[in-house]
Amino acid sequence: MTSPAATSPIQPPAARASVPWGLALGIAALLVVLALPLGGTLPPAGQRMLAILAFAVVVWITEAVSYEASAIIITSLMAFLIGTAPTVADPAKLYGTSAAITMALTGFSNAALALVAGALFLAAAMTHTGLDRRIALYTLSRVGTSTRRILLGAIAVTVLLSLVVPSATARSACVVPIMMGVIAAFGVERRSNVAAGLMIVVAQATSIWNVGIQTAAAQNLLTVGFMEKMLGQRVSWIDWLVAGAPWAVLMSAVLYFTVLWMLPPESDRIAGGREAVERELAALGPMPGAQKRLLGVAVALLLAWSTEGKLHSFDTTSTTYAGLVLLLLPRWGVMSWKDVQSRIPWGTVIVFGVGISLGTALLTTQAGQWLANEVIARTGLASLGSLGILAVLSAFLIAVHLGFASATALTSALLPILISVLAILPGDFNRLGLTMVLGFAVSFGFILPVNAPQNMVCLGTDTFNARQFARVGGVVTVIGYVLLLVFSATYWRWLGWT
Repeated sequence: MTSPAATSPIQPPAARASVPWGLALGIAALLVVLALPLGGTLPPAGQRMLAILAFAVVVWITEAVSYEASAIIITSLMAFLIGTAPTVADPAKLYGTSAAITMALTGFSNAALALVAGALFLAAAMTHTGLDRRIALYTLSRVGTSTRRILLGAIAVTVLLSLVVPSATARSACVVPIMMGVIAAFGVERRSNVAAGLMIVVAQATSIWNVGIQTAAAQNLLTVGFMEKMLGQRVSWIDWLVAGAPWAVLMSAVLYFTVLWMLPPESDRIAGGREAVERELAALGPMPGAQKRLLGVAVALLLAWSTEGKLHSFDTTSTTYAGLVLLLLPRWGVMSWKDVQSRIPWGTVIVFGVGISLGTALLTTQAGQWLANEVIARTGLASLGSLGILAVLSAFLIAVHLGFASATALTSALLPILISVLAILPGDFNRLGLTMVLGFAVSFGFILPVNAPQNMVCLGTDTFNARQFARVGGVVTVIGYVLLLVFSATYWRWLGWT
């Protein structure tokens, strides 16, 4: 007689191995673009890169597979599809898979990728030593106990950590537990307006200051990498700060008043608020030597970044790695490889490298230039001035971002094409400056929680719902876009960027 265990239903292999619909849609997009009769001035390798781009965009938007897995798939597609295509220089000769895989991996030798990796090490050092938590608690201990001051304190913490923790996800992962501890210590209901407003401020302020500080977000560093590759120049850390910080300050004020308006706090004061934060700060004890040394290196790096091109000629990546050397030195340093290797999101490094390779290959195969010519011919951008061009392209990026869960993926997919558009457009305007402003628009992940990792970290606290987030984010997006145009017509034009 058969045992019950033997007769229990088994999941059919087909059900276990079903292909995600997003992946199937991506493959369909790939095949459709490959089959299109584009021809003309577009080389076969260029058409194949456009097909790979279509696949990447669909897979990234639908999140059919992880970003790390998609990076490996894209690399493989480039190796075989480009490897079997005629070269642009000599159509009688094929690229070969060796040359194609080299093209697919060029992003891993880019200085922007090295800077991202270095930034992730700095963020890991902050988490490992607890300096990020100490900075956040110290700032909150100075703001007071009213709900309005607590919201301002959350913004202040975000700004300070944006300067010294070059990872938006790491910053939010540090701040959220502290804020949840504050909410619990204050005895505030998790679903109250106070708690919801506080968490929404943390998420939205992180995105706002991704615009204000170049090293605050990976997509900024990717933008700088594309600037160097395609325009032959880049915006320094201090020039980015001078351009972006005033916009971020104004938008922080907009966020503050929008949250107070849409989520009015149930009470004006929270008894024992400051005492609760000070207790947590006191529990940390005196600042240990490792934190002091890390703080010294962080301040030194800020000085080095901000004086590049003014007091010295060392680039941001080189000075960052010099700081990492100090942090990893035996005895004097604050961490070892084993201390931080588990804290580094290595998948981010892989996705970033492949993203650079994707953008570079679009240019190498003439796909980016061909697509840029098509965009200009079919949209009438050539008849617009620099402000009109910026208005159209930034609105396009903001709208498309609604479908992306990663600003890095969005930058990888679209910014090389938009830079190609700017390069081809007639007129005397600062293409480097407009690229920087388009880089600002990439950080507009304000409306949907899925538009940025920090949004999802904050949503996980269950203090607000997606509707509350979207209401605040919608107002922030509209005002932020208008301010982009106002700054482009005034302040950034006076600086010579637009």
